[in-house]
Amino acid sequence: MKRLTMLVTPDGKWVFPNTPEFFAALGDPAPDYDTVAFAVKNLGFIKWQMIEQSIIEIELHPRNVELAALLAAQQQLLTSPVQLFRIKYFDTSWQSEISSSAEHTIDRLSELCAPVYMPPMTDRFIVETKDFSLLFDDQESQLRPLAQKWRVSFGHFDPSIVSLALRHELLSRMVIVGVKPREHEPRWRFIGDGHKWMGDYQLQGVGQPVANMPDQEYGGWVAEFYKGVAASGQPRYDMVTAMLQYEDERTKPRRPVRYERLLLPWKTPSDEVLITLCSRVVATEIAWASADSDSDISESRKLARSS
Repeated sequence: MKRLTMLVTPDGKWVFPNTPEFFAALGDPAPDYDTVAFAVKNLGFIKWQMIEQSIIEIELHPRNVELAALLAAQQQLLTSPVQLFRIKYFDTSWQSEISSSAEHTIDRLSELCAPVYMPPMTDRFIVETKDFSLLFDDQESQLRPLAQKWRVSFGHFDPSIVSLALRHELLSRMVIVGVKPREHEPRWRFIGDGHKWMGDYQLQGVGQPVANMPDQEYGGWVAEFYKGVAASGQPRYDMVTAMLQYEDERTKPRRPVRYERLLLPWKTPSDEVLITLCSRVVATEIAWASADSDSDISESRKLARSS
């Protein structure tokens, strides 16, 4: 089988394997190991392989790829006459996807290589990232149907998503946020009536930036997650512990709450990305009777980490 193999270096240059130019980019003139596999997995190189003039395989470790390398590979895709593309990428293990569209492959490479938002630890907000794939094996999870819908629809939004949430009693705990690429400011498109803690803002907030919610410190913190999910095109499944200021309880101490959440990014016919969030409260001040003031946040933090 005839194969043409090239690599894109982190600074966007094309080299052939086992050439002086490749070894110079590798930084090792006399290697005694699988140099191509090492360069792709550890140094951010992108492997480009054309097989029999019929399929292009692109192999990469998304978290290590620099922008210059990504752009070089995407530019080459635009000029390729081939109609079948395979992306092989490393996550916790090697994954692969096939597409018959160069445009879809370019978009998918951008999604895979988008920076992952790593939230700061604060005294008020703690997030514990969970494995999204766990939802598909958990038949008891109320969030499972939405996760399945996202996967089988390849992340394309349609009205049946709302009816699906309604059937599984998720609509009241759902919000929909829109993120436009040139604006980058997440805005509310829908807020379910289960979010009573927002007070009147639950109705008045639609169309406003997420960061403007009544508890603005929380709003600014959570808005960064929406931005990250929109940029990466990848879902988030988290357990969150937060001390929230309820809109109708401004004179009272913040309330501790622990909730499970699922954020899913959806493509639309426009350039706006819609993100659905469904949450499920798993603990409140009833479980943390001592957490009745800001001074008790450290105890809430301990509870969150031990659960």
